[in-house]
Amino acid sequence: MAKELIKGNEAVVKAALLAGCQSFYGYPITPASEIAHAGALFFPRLGRTFLQAESEIASINMVYGAAAAGERTMTASSSPGISLKQEGMSYLAGAELPCLIVDVMRGGPGLGNIAPEQSDYNQIVKGGGHGSYELIVLAPNSAQEMADFTRLAFDLADKWRNPVVLLTDGYIGQMMEPVEFGESVGKLPRKEWSLTEGFNMDENLVSSIFLDTDELEAHNAHLQAKYRKIEAEEIRYEAYQCDDAELVLMGFGIVSRILRSVVDRARDEGLKIGLLRPKTLWPFPKDAIREVAGTANKILTVELNFGQMVDDVRLALNGSIPVEFYGRQGGNVPTVEEVYEVAKTHLSAAADVSA
Repeated sequence: MAKELIKGNEAVVKAALLAGCQSFYGYPITPASEIAHAGALFFPRLGRTFLQAESEIASINMVYGAAAAGERTMTASSSPGISLKQEGMSYLAGAELPCLIVDVMRGGPGLGNIAPEQSDYNQIVKGGGHGSYELIVLAPNSAQEMADFTRLAFDLADKWRNPVVLLTDGYIGQMMEPVEFGESVGKLPRKEWSLTEGFNMDENLVSSIFLDTDELEAHNAHLQAKYRKIEAEEIRYEAYQCDDAELVLMGFGIVSRILRSVVDRARDEGLKIGLLRPKTLWPFPKDAIREVAGTANKILTVELNFGQMVDDVRLALNGSIPVEFYGRQGGNVPTVEEVYEVAKTHLSAAADVSA
């Protein structure tokens, strides 16, 4: 199919429709509002459901109902709105209901501003709701990946009966780039466990409540076993110029594009710097990090926050090599020149230590 010049936020909606998404329940919030706007335009045209709920809390519970009925369903919001959805996200995970949740991150805490940040990492990756649950978290860095990862998200959600979050930022959501969408999936099969017409109440009761303590413990054990399988099968990442890198940069979303330019400039000047970009923030690419640590002297994580993903990198390496951090916040995004100068400093320091 021909490429279309489109915003990342709008690419999500078109990709969702092509992936067979039947319903969108949401509430507009900048910088994610174009997702709701495009949803309101295109879902009804195709005979599908778009509903602007009265609140974020209402919308996530509508997603629960649609997912229980077997639909491919979604919602989208930005950081403060996602905070309000956390209880419902825990319910969805507990009931093992597949859905897509898009978080276009903005500045915080509180109302903050509408500029891009990456400060929802802990809230999403660590689970902002109650209980021991995991969400599959995909981190696109382009409008094309907003489309591609949306389709992937629905497939992963159905495969594992688990909510999937598309964790992006205001830059990726708002920028316009050429996107190729591919073909429609066509008619999807009925989900045997769902509450569709003719269901058996005994076999198709969708719930996250287990009043008996032993039953709830067994359910949690089942969930944890599923999460270990997801960790074994669904890790995705990009390693760029890492084979001989002495310093490895790590970042996701818009930051990873800046870091790739930093690596290209460094290589032009004979500096051995590489990039490791997580495409899944959960499951996290721990083994890939350990692999690059076998040749690198140091890892530098760059984030639009004051240090969140860096904690997971340090845990993965357990002190085997130094892990440093550089971050901006408040909606400020570092330039290539800025990060390049920081990287050169860390590269020199790492060389001195190794010598």
